[in-house]
Amino acid sequence: MAPHAVSDSTTTKMISHDKSASTKTSVQEYPTLKRDLAQYSRRRSTSGQYADNLEVDVLIVGAGFGGIYLLHEMRQAGYKTVIYEAGTSLGGVWRFNAYPGARTDSEVPVYELSIPELWKDWTWSTNYPGYEELQRYFDYADKKLNLSKDCSYETVVNGARFDEETGKWTVSTVDGRTAKSRFLIIAAGFASKRYIPSYKGIDKFRGTIQHVAFWPPNVSDVRGKRCAVIGTGASGVQVIQEWGPVAKEVKVFQRSLNMAIPMGKRDLTAEEQNNLKPLYPQLFSLREKNFGGYHFDFAENNVFDVPPEEREAFYESLWSRGGFRYWLGNYKNYLYDMEANRDVYDFWARKIRARVHDPRKRELLCPVEPPFAFGVKRPCLEQDYFEQFNRDSVDVVDISCESGNSIQEFTETGIKTADGNHYEFDVIAIATGFDISTGGMTSMGLKSVDGRNLQDEWKSSALTYLGTTVPRYPNMFHLYGPQGPTLLCNGPTSVEVQGRWIRDAINAINRQGLKFIDPTLEASKSWKQRINNISNTTLFPTCKTTHMGGDVPGKPFEQVSYPGGLVNYHRELRAVLPEWKGFRTALAS
Repeated sequence: MAPHAVSDSTTTKMISHDKSASTKTSVQEYPTLKRDLAQYSRRRSTSGQYADNLEVDVLIVGAGFGGIYLLHEMRQAGYKTVIYEAGTSLGGVWRFNAYPGARTDSEVPVYELSIPELWKDWTWSTNYPGYEELQRYFDYADKKLNLSKDCSYETVVNGARFDEETGKWTVSTVDGRTAKSRFLIIAAGFASKRYIPSYKGIDKFRGTIQHVAFWPPNVSDVRGKRCAVIGTGASGVQVIQEWGPVAKEVKVFQRSLNMAIPMGKRDLTAEEQNNLKPLYPQLFSLREKNFGGYHFDFAENNVFDVPPEEREAFYESLWSRGGFRYWLGNYKNYLYDMEANRDVYDFWARKIRARVHDPRKRELLCPVEPPFAFGVKRPCLEQDYFEQFNRDSVDVVDISCESGNSIQEFTETGIKTADGNHYEFDVIAIATGFDISTGGMTSMGLKSVDGRNLQDEWKSSALTYLGTTVPRYPNMFHLYGPQGPTLLCNGPTSVEVQGRWIRDAINAINRQGLKFIDPTLEASKSWKQRINNISNTTLFPTCKTTHMGGDVPGKPFEQVSYPGGLVNYHRELRAVLPEWKGFRTALAS
């Protein structure tokens, strides 16, 4: 048997099983494990937005919801603007999130941009669109707004530094280009840096293996295949729902259980959407007036302000309507008080335990005693996730810290665990998440005016001002990233609130004749303390979760989002303009 080898192009591996030196009986071709966006870098042209030494007013990194919204706003304001995007087209993570079952966890029209050209004649097939429909939506946005003429695709940023003398950023790319801009906007989002644990022997595996956020779109049929899913976050849950009914076998490697709640997915007709569209402007305004950027908010009562039968009826109403209502529309004190939280958990556990038949699986998926407080980990939305484990072909392998078990190493044919078991697979989906919130920014070579790498500066702790600027990085803005509403807010709502502020800040800089603005260290430390003070009144710090920095080894345990709700955040963000409270400013010569 000839050994497997990586091809020179690094895009495929070839396995050949030879009975003789000259006769091949079978050949398998499958994608090489992708680890980094730089592997997608390719220069499409040498002119226009792909030109060397490009000079623009505004350079945006990322073409998801945030990048598209700001490109539109910057154009409207008259700025020459270009987007650098690692993907092949518009959509940000939705160009990469092509794994089986991938879909949004926010309902439309909450989960879309408020730009009228993009909703007046567009309709969805379901309230929770899948990735294929989301890609069509972004293609439609491109057609309506002619966005691609100002987008450089398959372009990965690997360096950027501001010059106080010229008042400009110099940005470099993996393919060797440089660009200069007065303003740099990081719209990479909170989930652009994939996290793949350093498993021993991972490159030995000879089947199909990929991180779900780099999933090859042509690998979808797992009928008759032995499959593994490592991780039970949102992506893992969705993959398991898709593979459970069709795969020969699915083994789920669970480090931490997912307190998933019902999605409430349903079909939508064009007629019902068009009938509602006269109210869309009010609906887009309403979503900014609630804690999480949705059309609902926390209840006015505390958990034990009402009798048990009334609580049960309220929980049931949230549950039956689906979505994040049971998370961000529940009693107002349950994320602050452990006794109240236990009541919310107990209802969840009763609901889920009734759906899981096998006692061993039930205790791993929905134990009587909660391993952590409900809601401090972002719950996923599920359709029939728990029912998959009632299949004999779907099992859960406990690799939690408490179990003493773990993934020890990968072999050519599967995975070996610390308890001595060896599991053989044809397909492995790595659903281990992301270097959450900060990873997108720290991985693109950003340097301060002092020449220090942001990656080094944030090793011990992230530091921003208002969740939109970073001290010693003048004229640089970011959105849907660290220390904004981000993980506790609907994406399009958050990016529009922050995007309008960024637009107004850039306009104010030009109107006031400033060369640059730069948040002070003092104001940034105060903002961080403000976030920590709010967080420390909640149950979030009781558990290491994505909200508290995630699972990347060495990453600090700290609140990564503004936990005071979108309404309060909006108020605090707007309070600093037009006087530039907390910033140092420099006049243009």
